[in-house]
Amino acid sequence: MAKIPGGEIELRDDRTKRIWKAEIRSFLLAPYPVTMELYCAATGKSPISIDKSQKPVTNISWNEAIYICNLLSEKAGLNACYSISNDSEEIICDWEADGYRLPSEAEWQYACKAGTSGYRYGEMDKIAWYNENSEGENHEVGKKEPNAWGLYDMLGNVWEWCWDLYDQNVYGSYRIFRGGSWAEEERGCGATCRRRSHPSFCIDDLGFRLARSL
Repeated sequence: MAKIPGGEIELRDDRTKRIWKAEIRSFLLAPYPVTMELYCAATGKSPISIDKSQKPVTNISWNEAIYICNLLSEKAGLNACYSISNDSEEIICDWEADGYRLPSEAEWQYACKAGTSGYRYGEMDKIAWYNENSEGENHEVGKKEPNAWGLYDMLGNVWEWCWDLYDQNVYGSYRIFRGGSWAEEERGCGATCRRRSHPSFCIDDLGFRLARSL
């Protein structure tokens, strides 16, 4: 995993016009989205085909991503970050645990930008799979150029779940995902683009990436 230095990031919500800043503690983030190979290793499921093993796993709900993080922590002998109770209605994150977890929205955006100030960290066709170059499907991870911190596919290929609730007062339990996908137009693949859905939602261009606290 890549070590992400601490710092500060400004976030915004275009819907409410709210702007806020977040302090980021140094943390670890996987260079790639979780692949089908890693997903199968964690869950014991058989891969659909060998040629898809290095593609990002998709059709993963937020709830399942949380469960897989705990599974991977257990297999690695680490302390699980998530306590799950009340039929998955109540999930608490222990940010001091050393196990695998989803990045927070602020961590994700900060890592995506990697010290840059623009909407993207590079030229679109060089860094991302999106609707104009993807040929209608996701692609093997790591085939586009990384950002300055060695992170691949932060934009395009698949959307990535984050930990955060979107707006609990308006949307209840909806969680945030970031980054755009192979099916998205260019404008939807940017460091500050925010989407949300119910934690049980899953679709063929939505996956996740692993983080760990330091």
